[in-house]
Amino acid sequence: MALTLHSSTSFIKSKDNRSCRTSDDFTSAISFSQMKQPSSQQRAKNSTHEAQLSPAEGISSYSEGMNELGEKLHGMTVPHSHSHDNLRVPVFVMLPLDTISLGGALNKPRAMLASLMALKSAGVEGVMVDVWWGLVEKDGPLKYNWEGYTELIKMVKKIGLKLQVVMSFHQCGGNVGDSCTIPLPPWVLEEISKNPDLVYTDKSGRRNPEYISLGCDSLAVLRGRTPIQVYSDFMRSFRKRFKDYIGDVVVEVQVGMGPCGELRYPSYPESNGTWRFPGIGEFQCYDKYMRASLAAAAEAIGKDDWGQQGPHDAGQYNQFPEDTGFFRRDGTWNSEYGQFFMEWYSGKLLDHGEKMLNAANKIFQGTGAKLSGKVAGIHWHYKTRSHAAELTAGYYNTRHRDGYLPIARMMAKHGVVLNFTCMEMRDGEQPNEANCSPEGLVRQVKMATKLAGTELAGENALERYDGGAFSQVLATSRSDSGNALSAFTYLRMNKRLFEAENWRNLVEFVKSMSEGEKDAVNQLIMWCSRSPGLQLRFDPLERFVCCQ
Repeated sequence: MALTLHSSTSFIKSKDNRSCRTSDDFTSAISFSQMKQPSSQQRAKNSTHEAQLSPAEGISSYSEGMNELGEKLHGMTVPHSHSHDNLRVPVFVMLPLDTISLGGALNKPRAMLASLMALKSAGVEGVMVDVWWGLVEKDGPLKYNWEGYTELIKMVKKIGLKLQVVMSFHQCGGNVGDSCTIPLPPWVLEEISKNPDLVYTDKSGRRNPEYISLGCDSLAVLRGRTPIQVYSDFMRSFRKRFKDYIGDVVVEVQVGMGPCGELRYPSYPESNGTWRFPGIGEFQCYDKYMRASLAAAAEAIGKDDWGQQGPHDAGQYNQFPEDTGFFRRDGTWNSEYGQFFMEWYSGKLLDHGEKMLNAANKIFQGTGAKLSGKVAGIHWHYKTRSHAAELTAGYYNTRHRDGYLPIARMMAKHGVVLNFTCMEMRDGEQPNEANCSPEGLVRQVKMATKLAGTELAGENALERYDGGAFSQVLATSRSDSGNALSAFTYLRMNKRLFEAENWRNLVEFVKSMSEGEKDAVNQLIMWCSRSPGLQLRFDPLERFVCCQ
């Protein structure tokens, strides 16, 4: 779907705001009674810019001209075969990364309670929280501290919200927008210091401590346990501790499978200025376990020389595809060697996902909670033949090959929801030289999940509060072809979210996502009428009205 905001602003360089803002940052902004109804002074102040709408009033106060336009559009776009329930997309809101303190307690519980009450009043389905391996098991192997999460889950239940939990086996820090650090458990870091090959390594020998290398998934390298066993024991302890809440309050368990909790390699780390947008990134296959696997794969086909190292001509983190021999238009990526390497590299990632989801399925089967897995929205250089940035991350997606269908099929095999990012982005917001197409990428992933027969859920990649971003998500979430979103998680709860204009946009967005398609069209009309430079367009492929 082509929804384009004509603007000179590029949002990709702004922070993702997966930042560890403490509850102090938004304590003063939260008052449940104030959230429920803006003051008359606020309404008067903002009326000079645009009409103010309460959540209950919705779009009914718009002019007859806008209503007439809406009626014409409704006649074109509303499929009568859908029920209200099929069109409803529940909205969750991500909690701050430091919801649980380094000491394992719930951060600022009074502020959290007020925030959750406000979100409940806005009509959101629930919230999402990272369950950090580095906090829960930091005191030693099999020593789990669930106290802070226990308090949070009880609070969420009391408010009447639902909870998505992320099994976060990665480090917080070193990625887009991270402004704090929650490292892996200290005892794990001790093992890494003894054996640096436990973490991903690039061709220069740079080690990345964000996540344990998948090369040692099945090796007993963590004090007698394999990484898969360690992750399984963690999830099993969570299930045991919260068995009375899973399926009722905890409705989804997202299984972290890599950096940022995403199924990918850490090919574009921002820490220490290693990578900058829109660099192609680098392959992460140089720890001794990955190198041994590559050598074995090459030997198996009688090409021993192919297993000595990764591609020699793949360039550096911040280069463009055409600067390299491997990724340029007719580069090595499209050779017999390139195909061998990419099949091995992406295949190892799929195997890791298979092991993680198989373990999670055995643990949470029968609990009533959905399982999900997250895939990164790597949209830069998407318009090139090689899709370089996707390849270094482990997604074997090129002009000639669909790299997302195998991932979707793997998730479908385990009944897992595929969670995808960058749902709020438009092609027109991105810099031309980066050859981005977030819209094309989202379309491809939607088609992959449809063909694989698995559910698709979404997130916004960057912190956005404007109507344009919300309208993009709203339009993307709907589909007349059977691949609409099953849920959407908004990034993220913080002080700015509770500012009057941002809060109003969120409330209207949540309301529209929970209503039928006719109301969704009305919401798009409203956002477009408010925003200079936005105008309505009918997309015949998606059978929906969108802003451009």
